[in-house]
This record gives sequence, structure tokens and C-alpha cells, in this order.
Amino acid sequence: MSFSTTPAVLILEDGRTFHGSAYGAIGETTGEAVFVTAMTGYQETLTDPSYHRQIIIQAAPHIGNTGINRTDDESAQIWAAGYVVRDASRMSSNWRSEGDLVDWLRESGIVGISDVDTRALTRHLRDKGAMRMGIFSGPAAEAAESELLARVQASPQMAGANLVDEVSIRQPQLIPARGEKKFSVAAVDLGIKSMTPERLAERGIDVHLLPSTVTFEEIQALGVDGVFFSNGPGDPATADDQVELLRSVLDAKIPFFGICFGNQLLGRALGFGTYKLPFGHRGINVPVMDRTTGKVEITSQNHGFAVDAPLDGETTAPQSPDYGRVIVSHVCLNDDVVEGLACLDIPAFSVQFHPEAAAGPHDSAYLFDRFADLMSASQADSAAQA
Repeated sequence: MSFSTTPAVLILEDGRTFHGSAYGAIGETTGEAVFVTAMTGYQETLTDPSYHRQIIIQAAPHIGNTGINRTDDESAQIWAAGYVVRDASRMSSNWRSEGDLVDWLRESGIVGISDVDTRALTRHLRDKGAMRMGIFSGPAAEAAESELLARVQASPQMAGANLVDEVSIRQPQLIPARGEKKFSVAAVDLGIKSMTPERLAERGIDVHLLPSTVTFEEIQALGVDGVFFSNGPGDPATADDQVELLRSVLDAKIPFFGICFGNQLLGRALGFGTYKLPFGHRGINVPVMDRTTGKVEITSQNHGFAVDAPLDGETTAPQSPDYGRVIVSHVCLNDDVVEGLACLDIPAFSVQFHPEAAAGPHDSAYLFDRFADLMSASQADSAAQA
């Protein structure tokens, strides 16, 4: 493992500046600044497609001590636009380690910065809200800070960004059921993490992983028992094609389960709006109440947008009375953000968090069982009507 002594500078779009050392590749990068509160799981975070075009700030101070391995990747590449750490571990020590984090970042071309006061940076974003940021090292950092700030301010914003097609697979894939096959599901890849189809397959479900551009007719041709929408990056207000696809699924009363971006799209399909959060929820320690059981779960989250729906009581779906009654099934105990939707008259539900939860926690794994139960009930209804 080799560490760079090359100076680096971090500049936020409001002009606040931090100086540190280059970490990973030398160069420059811009993106939305987001902080992650997890103390572990940095490899899963970096390879989560939901972080596309975002610069990750690790709130935990000591990063890299367990190295990296190829088993824990959530996709085939690092999607983060950049990386910010305070205390980069100078050695890695773990029986599963196959390499060092800093070398992996360098080989992947990820520009990062270390020796930064990430606590001050996180507090700044908490108070001022999410904003664009740039990291500059090597020759790129030699320009005047006013010029670097101008580059940051000229970079794309996350609001209005349509990114799902950039992270989705291009060709369908099949992840076969483990053991006896019980159901088959069409999983629309909007930025899916690799652990999600594994959690479905563990429950005897064939998973047809499909591109974000899939049509309803192509899903129908598969003869699946359910449809799943994954997590993903960008602004849900831009995903009009996927919203129309989902409405076709709801119209056909095919059981539906969505997580994260999929939750926001279910909200839109039902006629609710979405909005950008001040700084989002990112970490593996976010408390959520399942209002259907009264149970509090510690959840893994990564989202900067949320659904705007009434928190209390039943609501008739604004899009169409055919969709019937809807409730907010889950709510964040930190800030009352909508964390889940449940349709009472059609077979559809969603959550804002990540029940597959690599690298933990696993409080919400039961949601995959709930999806299986929904498909089972739908089959029983169809048999009764036949």
C-alpha cells in the first residue's frame, strides 16, 4: 500500500474549502456531496449504483482498515464520483482482505481526498443542505480557488438528473431460485445492488433481471408472478417511462414490491409527488417504524429524494380511484419522512430503505417474505376466480 503526499483541495459550491492529501487517483472530480453515517461497509457503499454522480463523505473517521475483497461488491464497478475520508488506514488487516482500499480507488480512477475534517464537513452539509462539491489534486489543484469554485458551480445538479439508464444492465439476466422454485419475478434494474436478487432467490424465486427500458409487453411475455423495482440514482421526477410501466403493472394487478427509488416511483404512479430532502438519509443506522406492526427497525438507507404523501390515515390514490386506498406503512423516526407505502385494494407495497442490507443491519429482511406472501395470495385469488 502506498499513500500519496500530493496536496488536494475540496471545494463546496458555497465556497467553503478544505485542504488535505490526495487519496486514490490524482486529478479532479465533481458531484453532489453526500455524507454516509455507517461505520462499516465502505466497499458496499462505493459499489452501490445509487451513488452515481455523488461524492461520498465517510462520517466515520477511520476508513480502509479491513481492505477490500471481490465478494462484497454490490456491482461490477465503483459508482461514486469521488471519496472523502478523515483518517485513511495505513494498513489493512482482515482474513477476507484481497487488497487495499487506496490501491482499488487508484486503479478505478476514483479521485479522493484524506486528512479532511469530515465532522466539520458533515455538520456543514447538515446545516446548509446538500450541494455540489469538487475534489482537485495534482496539477488540477494548482489553479486559483476561484476558478475551481467556478468549475464546481458549473457542474450538473442532482435535481432533474435522469440517471437510471446509465446504471442499468443492457441485456436481461436470470438469477435462478435456490432450491425449489416457488415464484418468478421481473426485477427492473434501476441501479440494483447484487444482494437484492440473492435475497429473492433464497426464497425460491426466479429473478428475471431486466433493463430500465423494458416494456410492459416484455414483462407480460415472461409470465411472472410479481414485479420488483430496485433502488437507483437521480431524481424520481424524471423517470416518466418507468412510472408509466408501473401503472400498467398496477392496472393488471400484478403483485408489486419496490425499494428506495422503487418506492418513490410507486408514490408517483399512485399520484403523489416527490421532493428533494435537505441532505438525505445515508447509512446503516436509520430508525424506521413499521406502522403495520408497531415494530421499530434499524435500516440501511441511501436516498436524497422522498415521497410527499399524507402520513396519517388512509388516502385514495390521487392518480386513480381504481388504485383504491393507500397508507404510509413506514415512517422515519428521525424526521417523519415517508419510508413505505402500502396499497390496501391492489397488491402493491414499497419501502424507502434497503431490506437486503449489505453490510447490515438485517431487521427488514422479512419484507422479501411479505412479497412472497403477496404473490401467494394473488395466486390463490386467481385460482378461486377460475
